[in-house]
Amino acid sequence: MNDAALPEPSEQADDGADRYNVPALERGLRVLCEFSRENRTLSAPELARRFKLPRSTVFRLLSTLESMGFIERTEGGREYSLGLAVLRLGFEYLASLPLNELGLPLLERLSEETQQPCNLVVRDGRSIVYVARVSPPSPFVSAVNVGTRLPAHATVLGHVLLGDLSLPELRRLYPEERLEAFSSSTPRTAVELFDVVQAQRQRGHVLSQGYFEPNISTIAAPVRDDTGRVVAALGMTMNTGRIQDDQIDALVSQVRETADELSALLNYAPAASGRNVVPLRGGWST
Repeated sequence: MNDAALPEPSEQADDGADRYNVPALERGLRVLCEFSRENRTLSAPELARRFKLPRSTVFRLLSTLESMGFIERTEGGREYSLGLAVLRLGFEYLASLPLNELGLPLLERLSEETQQPCNLVVRDGRSIVYVARVSPPSPFVSAVNVGTRLPAHATVLGHVLLGDLSLPELRRLYPEERLEAFSSSTPRTAVELFDVVQAQRQRGHVLSQGYFEPNISTIAAPVRDDTGRVVAALGMTMNTGRIQDDQIDALVSQVRETADELSALLNYAPAASGRNVVPLRGGWST
């Protein structure tokens, strides 16, 4: 077995730009990507098996990443976990997003006016990522923080972010026959997901009760850039039992107006984009 046993995208693609790839760097980054919530620690032998590489090659990769702080040895010394350098890099990325700079003051104002937690999320493939969050002092406790990742297909914030995708694009993103279910409301197929997303897109906002977590309600609206593309979702999360039905329409309006304000800061012009303005509809949907 030799280093060539690890499939390289540059060896599989015909794009001439791939010849500029650095295989060693690519391998190191792919090693980092193997760590996840499900795989918090990994050993060199396990990584060697996954990549079909000699252990000596994997040890060199791990040693380099460890020396730079991107991974660290666990207490037993036989396995590795992600290091603080990854966290630092992640926060530097989040802090550099223009959306954060523009959106945080709006989230703070909305949260202060409504006394509800407010979030800004973006999509990364099949996941949504929280990039900004403001929460007032309250007994309401949420498990999400900046950096939290959730499945896009199973969350209303994700549905907002999937709103621009066509059915063929959704099928490519979700090629499996059945989608993973997180609640009774989770769409089961790409076609069902498309229908749900398009219905919500026509409303101009998403309003749900207990969609991903019981007793947690969410209002979300799209944030668009100057091309009209959805680049973020602005949301408000609430404890369902603490919200009265006659408050919903006002909260929906505030979320939509704040999302529209952030879109305007990103130079979105509805008339120029040719998108229709959809009348506001209130009421719970599940």
